[in-house]
Amino acid sequence: MKFATKAIHAGQEPDPTTGAIMTPIYQTSTYVQSAPGKHKGYEYSRTHNPTRAALEANIAALEEGKYGMCFGSGMAAEDTVIKLLKPGDEVISTNDLYGGSFRMFTKIFANYGIKFHFIPMADPKEVAKYINKNTKMIWIETPTNPMLNIIDIKAIATIAKKNKIWVTVDNTFATPYLQNPLKLGADIVVHSVTKYLSGHSDLVMGAVICNDDALSEQLHFIQNSCGAIPSPHDCFLVLRGIKTLHVRMDRHCENAIKVCKYLLTHPKVAKVYFPGIPTHKNFKVVEEQMKAFGGMISFTLKTNTTKEAHKVLSRFKIFSLAESLGGVESLCGHPATMTHASIPKEIREKSGVVDSLIRLSVGIEDADDLIDDLKQALK
Repeated sequence: MKFATKAIHAGQEPDPTTGAIMTPIYQTSTYVQSAPGKHKGYEYSRTHNPTRAALEANIAALEEGKYGMCFGSGMAAEDTVIKLLKPGDEVISTNDLYGGSFRMFTKIFANYGIKFHFIPMADPKEVAKYINKNTKMIWIETPTNPMLNIIDIKAIATIAKKNKIWVTVDNTFATPYLQNPLKLGADIVVHSVTKYLSGHSDLVMGAVICNDDALSEQLHFIQNSCGAIPSPHDCFLVLRGIKTLHVRMDRHCENAIKVCKYLLTHPKVAKVYFPGIPTHKNFKVVEEQMKAFGGMISFTLKTNTTKEAHKVLSRFKIFSLAESLGGVESLCGHPATMTHASIPKEIREKSGVVDSLIRLSVGIEDADDLIDDLKQALK
């Protein structure tokens, strides 16, 4: 099946009892057994739930993976992946990543003896310099949050395989519609399902996908043991949302290109960050590993102050000032004081997250209305 067909059908069959075309919400904590250990594949809903199983199979199929696991949030998914490691292990991570990931790595897992190196990854050769006998994982975001840097997944996966290191890719911004890291050599893919996969800003969820049998067994063990699972109702909502993922992403991408072109010509805008700009330093990589450019844009103002950024953000009428991204509605945010506030100023500014940086999640409204909103907000 091609992507659009998989989005609608993968992992889902009509309910065998009633013929319902939508996967039912199995709102149950446990399942009756005919004898001890003799059941219909389900014992307890922390371990397995039919609604969650359908979603996990669906997301795995979209990512060209064998195994999918869903969690109560994107951070719970990331937490599970890092729990594959032990004290003394080291992780090489991009220096431009979601502030919540940085916070968890440095404030939680660093306390358990796991060492993290945060470095620019535009040049894969620079990544190789940090590999040593303790390196167990390379953590990639591409496009990155919020600077929209692009990392060559295939090149880094080649380096990692030579050194027997796992490669984990946060594919939240691209989605499986635009990019498939497993096909490019990654071992693990993580998603904040909250964002584009759900697409409607009505739930919080995470996912992990892989192909390796042994790795899947370890991840499933952590999922079941630690229990950070989503509810059946939320799984149902994501299954509904994913059915239009390809349609929504096409519009997100179309609108983002139009918004980007407008921002590039605005006299108050200093820099625009978007993977679709031909002068992007890794534009060739974008063309090779992504189907399109996505719906996220960041830009800075010539008056580079938090005060000026906040002034612009407070004027928006269609773009809503809020955390998160990837919903059908357009959102705007100020990374320095919102999503990336947990990163010290000197560290975030090295990666480009300056005081005037504004991040846009371009929705699927009429593009002309979004541009008019930008005009009046920047006036």
